[in-house]
Amino acid sequence: MTSTAFRIGGDLDVRRLGFGAMHLPTEPGPAREGSLAVARRAVELGVTLIDTAYMYSWGANEELLAEALHPYPDGLVVTTKVGVARTGSGEWTLDGRPEALRDQVEQALRRLRVERIELLQLHRIDPETPLADQVGTLRDLRTEGKIGRIGLSEVTVAELDEARKTVDIASVQNRYNVLDREHEPVLAACEAAGIAFLPWRPAAWGESGAKAEIAAVASELGATSTQVALAWLLGHSPVILPIPGTARVNHLEENLAAERLQLTPAHRARLDRLPEQA
Repeated sequence: MTSTAFRIGGDLDVRRLGFGAMHLPTEPGPAREGSLAVARRAVELGVTLIDTAYMYSWGANEELLAEALHPYPDGLVVTTKVGVARTGSGEWTLDGRPEALRDQVEQALRRLRVERIELLQLHRIDPETPLADQVGTLRDLRTEGKIGRIGLSEVTVAELDEARKTVDIASVQNRYNVLDREHEPVLAACEAAGIAFLPWRPAAWGESGAKAEIAAVASELGATSTQVALAWLLGHSPVILPIPGTARVNHLEENLAAERLQLTPAHRARLDRLPEQA
């Protein structure tokens, strides 16, 4: 039977099926109230891993989660990401300079109302700053007690290997789903090292033929296509921790129900054969 739990970094227990907060509206009004309700419902349903980032509404997403959930219940991990900055024109750019990362971590601590971020991920590697300087800064912040564990996002196997020469890496967050397996080598490297792999965009989307095959499997199982895509991920590798996002409570409940969906070997074989690039 597929395990429903994982230990990030070897010591941080979480439920494998988490929640991605990126799509939660943060502007004042009914939509924001709905966002607060979704975040609270996720925790009520047993979610213990919630993913956010400074880039998601430039800190407002972090503040929203703090408003909804602080003081955080025991066992809840809110992971955030740094390394992307906003330019004067409102666009985004990569900024992995040590001083910038330090400032973003300090601001994240303030917005999330915590003294330590249990899992802090580098949102993107800044090509203008040596990788050792970027992860080295996060290592120093970990030594200072402001970070518990360090993760990376959108990296290659070579970049992961290079980063691990400087500091232990507890997680990798790359784009990955049943129709998009570009990062299969990275997943394999994570599995070999026991590193958590958090696929973003976990609900498959692609060309119509492949989507039709997923829909057919869903129909046979009395499930939704998204539930099938999530169940496939959970069974594909024990280190995969999907973080599907939504701004609606009913979709949240549907997504979390994917944990109970059992794909037959025949169904899994059909999904495994789908195009890796759709």
